[in-house]
Amino acid sequence: MREKKKLIAALLFSIVAIMFMGCSEDDSTSSDDNLATGTTDISVLADLFYHSDAVTFTFDDEWVTIRSKNLPDHKSMYYDENDDLYEAYDEPNNPDFFKNPGSIEEQNLEFKIPRYPAEASSKSSPSLGPMGVSINSISFFNQEAAGDDDIFEELNTFDQYEGHPAGTQYHYHIEPVWLTQDMTGADNEAFLGLLLDGFPVYGTHEDGVEITNDDLDDYHGHFGVTNDFPDGIYHYHVTEEYPWINGDAFYGNPGTITQ
Repeated sequence: MREKKKLIAALLFSIVAIMFMGCSEDDSTSSDDNLATGTTDISVLADLFYHSDAVTFTFDDEWVTIRSKNLPDHKSMYYDENDDLYEAYDEPNNPDFFKNPGSIEEQNLEFKIPRYPAEASSKSSPSLGPMGVSINSISFFNQEAAGDDDIFEELNTFDQYEGHPAGTQYHYHIEPVWLTQDMTGADNEAFLGLLLDGFPVYGTHEDGVEITNDDLDDYHGHFGVTNDFPDGIYHYHVTEEYPWINGDAFYGNPGTITQ
């Protein structure tokens, strides 16, 4: 009888253990399920786009549409010299600086971005030109230069806030230091904008620690909790190292850009 009781107890323990493992597996995959099915609503980020004179939003059940004038709210030598936001370049730590032939002019950009971003089953790489939009209306460009230009040579044409124009379209390829370091309220962990696939871009740090490329996947992001998404979301980070904002491809399915 004693042996029979031991056998029953062992069987009950095994059943409870299996049930617990099943619950744990369900909990651990819930975040992945959200990514696969696209159940996280990014429209909650709209209020963080503070440059309201230059960026507006509309929403429907599937898309967030962002219209941008693409005008930086910080100074630059690429503004016309008569503009209040014109400022000559004065960065002694870059003696190789040279001004490119472009200038800042108002644009008419429309970003149509998935409202409920999901991981793409087949990843696609950003084209040259805008691949996303920052909270101050400025386009994010990828890590490539147009034509035969060298992106590392182009770094020497960036203004004091690390942007420059292509023609008349100002943009950031790398960390937008106005947002992460220089403006009032700048935060190196804060939400900086959205890429065309709907996943957010955050700053150079997370939980007080600087993010490096080794912390991120091939697309330059990872899944985790942010101040804006306490249940977690896939998100990109800007880093000091190439490729800076986005890696081999978008993590999700990109929307469209009209310009």
